[in-house]
Amino acid sequence: KAYLLLVLYCKGTHSLRYVYTAVSGISDFPEYTSVGQVDDEQFMYFDSNIKKAVPKTEWMRQSEGADYWDRQTQIGIGAHQVYKNNIQILKERFNQTTGVHTVQVMYGCEFDDQTGETNGFRQDGYDGEDFLLLDLKEMRYISPVMQGFLTAHKWNNDRALLEARKHYFNTVCIEWLQKYVQYGKSSLKKTVSPQVSLLQKSSSSPVTCHATGFYPKEVTISWMKNDQEHHEDVEVGELLPNEDGTFQKRSTIRVTPEEWKNNKFSCVVEHQGKTMTADEIRTNTESQCGSLPENKRLKNMKNSKGSYDAISIFPFSLECYKLLVHKEDL
Repeated sequence: KAYLLLVLYCKGTHSLRYVYTAVSGISDFPEYTSVGQVDDEQFMYFDSNIKKAVPKTEWMRQSEGADYWDRQTQIGIGAHQVYKNNIQILKERFNQTTGVHTVQVMYGCEFDDQTGETNGFRQDGYDGEDFLLLDLKEMRYISPVMQGFLTAHKWNNDRALLEARKHYFNTVCIEWLQKYVQYGKSSLKKTVSPQVSLLQKSSSSPVTCHATGFYPKEVTISWMKNDQEHHEDVEVGELLPNEDGTFQKRSTIRVTPEEWKNNKFSCVVEHQGKTMTADEIRTNTESQCGSLPENKRLKNMKNSKGSYDAISIFPFSLECYKLLVHKEDL
């Protein structure tokens, strides 16, 4: 048999993240953009075409006035010139003259409002690959590529720069993060539990455990075999955004029909909020559908061709458990 085990846990971490992107070689596309996010919710935006920083949430629009947005606009205009020049410098270092090239910087901080623990981060990339990393514990820059050694050496020998960065990540960034979380507390502290589906195209196809519609984004999907962690032939997909601001993620396992029959497999989805077990799911829907023998439940899941649309060994009726197991082809 296989059943779904949904285990949800609480977490109080908030994050502030900025992403700067400079692009060359593409016409009719902004040379530079910057995005600010709190807990993965975008709250500000700037690009070199509009030359203006704008709020992206109502709570930010109501909380900061013209002076704030003027400062953000000036920061964006200055950063545009800096990163436009940086692309040219890196093209020379990589011996490139044509083509599309990008410089991207992601930096910010995290704060756990339960433990008080803080953390900062900064990563610089070129053409999609790591170029520079800031080690905040050692307070030094590290480059994984030869073309970044010169910059790492220059910045590591600028003590004033390093002290300014340390102060920003340890103090300034955290203060702004706490302020933004307070601004958007009604929106940012919302918790939406995932809707979880077990999906299978045919009895010999891989089985996918799909979680969607959850917020915040931290989620773990794993598999257990006979109550033991199982990692063999498991592929975990990327975290993807939904249009409504929630997220989705999936994990797929490949096992033979014989394995499914002779073992108990569990999909474990970890998120914030509550705890739900397979037994509780069965109890919650029994009043709607009545208690069906297991072989009757499995028969009800067959389609007109005699195969199963949802996971064929899931021990619940598809009609009774349509909120949990969706009839869907991958």
